[in-house]
Amino acid sequence: MTSTIVVDGANVVGSRPDGWWKDRAAAARRLHEALLVGDTSHDVVVLVLEGAAKGGVRAGRDAHVRTVHAARDGDSAILAEAKAATARGDRVAVVTADRMLQAQVQGVGAVALGPSWLWDRLASDA
Repeated sequence: MTSTIVVDGANVVGSRPDGWWKDRAAAARRLHEALLVGDTSHDVVVLVLEGAAKGGVRAGRDAHVRTVHAARDGDSAILAEAKAATARGDRVAVVTADRMLQAQVQGVGAVALGPSWLWDRLASDA
């Protein structure tokens, strides 16, 4: 069974006060790079970006990380990715601190994880 993790880029980047608000595109790029080298213990990583953050990483696949540029809002794109992955039979986790989004993804069969879970995993690989 394939394991997929869907990352709420805006929410994860926003969970750390590292100056991300000064350059959202650069913050998205740093997260993308961390996901490329880090071990999330998932076969597929989907990074969903919205707004100015989309300028930091091109949409598409880069190794095991697929970047999705949200057409409207990030939450809709994250929920759509989680639904599609669960429909394929994947084991799915979504990383976000947004409680409403957590409830929505749990409703489609995904597990919700907080940003600190992801940052802890990525930091242990540094």
